[in-house]
Amino acid sequence: MTPLTRRVLTAMLLLAVFVPAVLWAPAWLWAILMAGVIGMAAFEWARLSHFPLQSARIYAVLLALGALVLSNGLAADWPIFQTGLILLGITFWLFVAPLWLLGHWHAAQPFVRAAVGVVVLVPTWAALLYLHARGPGVLLGVLAIVWIADTAAYFAGRQFGRHKLAPAISPGKTWEGVAGAFVALALYAGALSLLAGMPLLPLFLVIAGLLYLSVLGDLFESWIKRVSGMKDSGDVLPGHGGVLDRIDALTSTLPIATGMLMWLERSV
Repeated sequence: MTPLTRRVLTAMLLLAVFVPAVLWAPAWLWAILMAGVIGMAAFEWARLSHFPLQSARIYAVLLALGALVLSNGLAADWPIFQTGLILLGITFWLFVAPLWLLGHWHAAQPFVRAAVGVVVLVPTWAALLYLHARGPGVLLGVLAIVWIADTAAYFAGRQFGRHKLAPAISPGKTWEGVAGAFVALALYAGALSLLAGMPLLPLFLVIAGLLYLSVLGDLFESWIKRVSGMKDSGDVLPGHGGVLDRIDALTSTLPIATGMLMWLERSV
């Protein structure tokens, strides 16, 4: 079986499980499922940070359970705390992550890595809960931006890739891949505009901004892997690597997409 075949089959299996969960899982089950995903990603983050195996397990369990306890224990105060988590994620991705990549920071100290893992993963979980509560169409519409960009970049990069995007961070990524993602998302924006009656220019600008964030999240995880001396964050997903490899772009796009939706809802 070729690597591409494994990649496609794994993606199809993931979609076969994930899409029904989006459509039919009640809020409590969705929260548990997504906490499980974030817990697996947290374990991989800890291993990338060279935590001992037992410490990585404890970190992952504490992060996943802590997220669930917060959403249930805070009760009526959860929406306020959820907004705070989204703002934390927005701040990190708009200001800290670009500086991190530009400065080629290592930040190898265990406490720093543990804290950054929380900032990267917990706001993503909060965003998944918020978007799911707004309906399957909203969540899938946002997720599709990252999925389309990732797929188009992969095939465009394989076919046409010549010019490296950030060779010091991720030698495999190319400007041609980004261009392919941009074209695919422009078509997606046009389709959304026609089908949903949304104004094309604002929609296109939002999607273009989320493409930038998608690339940023991908590059950020690539840099962490490069510093750690690891090719993939894990091996649980054949053809894709680890869970963190699959959600890296979501960690940067979902909090900001959620923040924009929150702003729109409160502006109406």
